[in-house]
Amino acid sequence: MATHSGYIRVTTQGDGDVCPLSDRVLEVVRDAGVERGVATVFVPGATAGITTMEFEPGGVIDLKATLDRLIPADAPYEHNRLNYDTNSHAHIRAAVVGPSESFPIDAGRLMLGTWQEIVLLDFDDRPRERTVLVSVLS
Repeated sequence: MATHSGYIRVTTQGDGDVCPLSDRVLEVVRDAGVERGVATVFVPGATAGITTMEFEPGGVIDLKATLDRLIPADAPYEHNRLNYDTNSHAHIRAAVVGPSESFPIDAGRLMLGTWQEIVLLDFDDRPRERTVLVSVLS
């Protein structure tokens, strides 16, 4: 089994910023020269996540609105109270979404659906510089 790793640097606005990654993940796959295998996309940190979605303005708005309803930023969280912090909602959203996803590679391409985009979700309450790790196994 061969492995290859690449890093993607992303500047985010925080507050639920949704950043498309598919093209950049595919660059790492191409750099690896892999025809068949698996690419795992992982974001370190406790306030961001990786998922897929139809990345278009309505979908982004709907995702943010849904997360706001499910995990509101202004709820009385113990994390915020105990740590004099303001981003407990970001930690909870990241825990629900998760830090990584894996994608099959066939014929040197990511096996994504027509409208499926790999995205980084930054839930923190401030802009961030994120580094996303892409591990390719073949």
